[in-house]
Amino acid sequence: MSPASSRAELSNGGGSAPADSTRTAGAVPPAPAGRSLAVGDVTVVERGMLRRAVSAAALGNAMEWFDFGVYSYLAVTLGKVFFPTAGGATQLLATFGTFAAAFLIRPLGGLVFGPLGDRIGRQKVLAATMIMMAAGTFAIGLIPSYATIGIWAPVLLLAARMVQGFSTGGEYGGATTFIAEYAPDRRRGFLGSWLEFGTLVGYVSGAALVTLMTSALDESSLLSWGWRLPFLIAGPLGLIGLYLRMRLEETPAFRKLQEQAEPAGRKRPKSGLRELLTTHRRALLLCMALVLVYNVTDYMLLSYLPTYLTAELAFDATHGLLVIIAAMVLMMAVNGPVGHLSDRIGRRPVLMAGCLGFLLLSVPALLLIRRGEQWGVLVGVGALCLLLTAFTGTMPASLPALFPTPVRYGAMSVGFNISVSLFGGTTPLVVTSLINATGDRMMPAYYMMAAAVIGAVAVWLMPESAGRPLPGSPPAVASPEEARELVARTRGRAVGVRAPAVAR
Repeated sequence: MSPASSRAELSNGGGSAPADSTRTAGAVPPAPAGRSLAVGDVTVVERGMLRRAVSAAALGNAMEWFDFGVYSYLAVTLGKVFFPTAGGATQLLATFGTFAAAFLIRPLGGLVFGPLGDRIGRQKVLAATMIMMAAGTFAIGLIPSYATIGIWAPVLLLAARMVQGFSTGGEYGGATTFIAEYAPDRRRGFLGSWLEFGTLVGYVSGAALVTLMTSALDESSLLSWGWRLPFLIAGPLGLIGLYLRMRLEETPAFRKLQEQAEPAGRKRPKSGLRELLTTHRRALLLCMALVLVYNVTDYMLLSYLPTYLTAELAFDATHGLLVIIAAMVLMMAVNGPVGHLSDRIGRRPVLMAGCLGFLLLSVPALLLIRRGEQWGVLVGVGALCLLLTAFTGTMPASLPALFPTPVRYGAMSVGFNISVSLFGGTTPLVVTSLINATGDRMMPAYYMMAAAVIGAVAVWLMPESAGRPLPGSPPAVASPEEARELVARTRGRAVGVRAPAVAR
């Protein structure tokens, strides 16, 4: 028996429980087809393994977004290193174009790693993506400048970004799947929020390091060697992340899937793109729409806004970074409570609040920021980043719940990465282009509002998943006592008796 989770070794309960079709937070899950829910049907997750699973997944996300954050915050410097012959605006566009190019290959990485994770397991694929991601980031720090090797410098930069993009195609879908399949049903929102806590740690670490370097180094030192340091750090970080991921066991949901196939001596059918586009088309479209609003706002605020403050509003670079760092620290404090709130009241109310907030407050917040006064910048950025926590604290639990276990990794990777490639990673490039074309510096607000409308429609159509097992997976709880109480509640509903609720 695996120490990570056990089929609770307790006596089975009797009675009958009809399938419960409600989708409210805390709902009693349906019993397996053809019989009542028994204690042996409930997965009990071992606490130590759960902590390691969340930590390993969050560290990988932190490393990924450390790189993306550093690249964004050093955009002006990287433009001078790799595109010195271009003008100011063109230089910035070229740098963000290389940033966006990595996202174009992400769907390919998702198509490779996602279905592979559904076939051979989540843990093995996540270890492979960690190696590739660290190697790609480390390589950027070793590339000679344009002054040294000419046109080959931006070519090699693009190649390294492609390696990063390909590996990232299997990272987020796998990490969210991994945490969601380990988490007890009643705590999936809170535990999933730690994945985005890792994102924020990566962003804050990258921003803090860049701020320290820009303050301590003169421009010539920063251009000659200082910019390399953040990328070279990825090497040791990747080794630590790989060590943590290699120590993990496979998720309880995936092991259960293997157990169901092996006694019958049959192989599980491969889940290809055709099946995703037919059987799971509606869930895939919902996933893409939710990812759109989530990533457009995320990249707008955490990646593009520092450049917007510097390039469009003539802010001092260090001042702009410090504002974003303060906002992200605020998000780190709020993210976990938002995930916990989604466990109590449901994912849909929290997500809808975020969409409506961006629809109504994007323009007022950006107007405050554009005033250039310290209080206005802090209030405007802080308000938008607090709205963003409605997504960062909830999406890691919401997205995996759209798909059943046999196709979850693949569907998440495909849906997430197509949407990110088209709308998320291109946000800095598109908004910069729109501002240059129209001269309207309110474009960031209009872009976030359009994304919020699409997100609100998706939230309205999505099923509520808080407090329920993942589709195709058995109920998951944190202790044998909770397993007993869960079965007792199910039996109580079957006979019309009010059973005591499971303690949260």
